[in-house]
Amino acid sequence: MNLHDKQARPAGDEGYLAGRGAAWFAFAMTLGLMIVDYIDRQVIVSLFPYMKQDWGLSDKQLGALVSVVSVTVALGALPVALFADRASRVKSIVAMASVWSLATISCMFTRSYGSLLGARALVGLGEAGYGSVGAALIASHFPARRRGALMAAFFASASVGSVLGVMLGGLIAARWGWQAAFGVVGVPGLVLALLYLKVRDYRTVVLTPQLEAATRTPTGTLRSIGARLLESRTMLWVCIGGAAQLVVVSAVWSWLPSWLNRVQGFEPARAAVMAAGVVLCGALGSVLWGALADRAGLRRPRAKLEVLALLCLASMGVLLAAFAAPAWGVEWSRGTQFALIAAGGCLMTCSVGPVSAVVIDVVHPGVRATGASVLALFQNLFGLAAGPFIAGLLSDRWDLPTALAVMPAFSVLAALAFRRAAASYEPDLRRSADAAAEGAAAAPAVPPALPQRAAA
Repeated sequence: MNLHDKQARPAGDEGYLAGRGAAWFAFAMTLGLMIVDYIDRQVIVSLFPYMKQDWGLSDKQLGALVSVVSVTVALGALPVALFADRASRVKSIVAMASVWSLATISCMFTRSYGSLLGARALVGLGEAGYGSVGAALIASHFPARRRGALMAAFFASASVGSVLGVMLGGLIAARWGWQAAFGVVGVPGLVLALLYLKVRDYRTVVLTPQLEAATRTPTGTLRSIGARLLESRTMLWVCIGGAAQLVVVSAVWSWLPSWLNRVQGFEPARAAVMAAGVVLCGALGSVLWGALADRAGLRRPRAKLEVLALLCLASMGVLLAAFAAPAWGVEWSRGTQFALIAAGGCLMTCSVGPVSAVVIDVVHPGVRATGASVLALFQNLFGLAAGPFIAGLLSDRWDLPTALAVMPAFSVLAALAFRRAAASYEPDLRRSADAAAEGAAAAPAVPPALPQRAAA
């Protein structure tokens, strides 16, 4: 429930913030920037073979080039979301997109590992908070009944961006060199940032005095978030489960092009295209499993989390069969092994959309972006950052096939966390609805003709 319903929504638009057209335009633009975000983030993974040859980098160093983006995203997400919740979502997104696009372009001019690592950190600083702020903006434009599928589609666009990033990186590097790839993919974000100024913002939501005081400063917000994590067991366990599953996703996505090149003997450009196909399977899977989780939760809300737990275990089984079976004496043909990897890639993204919808369900409507940023912090710091780096460390210690055989074990932790979250989900839903009703009662009546605070 949004606290601006009565002021902003035209009659007959069935819960849309400013009409269907404005909602779908906001969704399309936010989704488009999410695609560009992940193109810029993931373009580097298909460049690993070239960078290893030219600069002699270890797998740990290569993994760090992916992980550092997620680290800076995690550290910056909360301050950005706090500002966006109390100011302007649209202007915050425009600023973020401009920063990460310029930082990506700057990567093509680096001439040492240290300068490239610093430029990649700036990419993450620009991207910080985008997923949570974008998700909050979409959620507020649409009625609640559509949010699960829309969140799944929004975060599935990250997979589409990753597909394009991995594929374009390999193809551009083969033709013009690996450094040129950064320049080519950095420009579209600047264009979309300008167009995003046309998106309609939602009103800054009136908070209860207690919540307003708690979120006035970063320190107060951290205390408030800590209290809410302890209060909402669902949010805590969903953050843990979502991060654990993303360890698997990020490890496979980051290292599959190198695995195809080193183990299967494919040229880097061909390996990048094949890996992009697996990422595409993940994009399709996240939409499919998001819709399945929504459907499972119609009569019994906790069922959506129980379904996620089963899907996580299924993804582990398929990926183990793909990566670990050869070490156990089972010899797959290259086609069969790749088909198993693609099937595992489809399954392993099962939690991407539903976890965001669950977090938005159980937090106060006035701090949706901030609540989503907590999830983003867990996902980036303990999921997306951890996966590539841990896999790189294991690869240096053993080898890449063994590392990729070990990483799916994190899905067990994800499954256990989602099972724990299911037990508290329904009580937390009721608590969130009561808090929203309290905020609606406290909100002053504002005539529709008055200027809206923080409107685009």
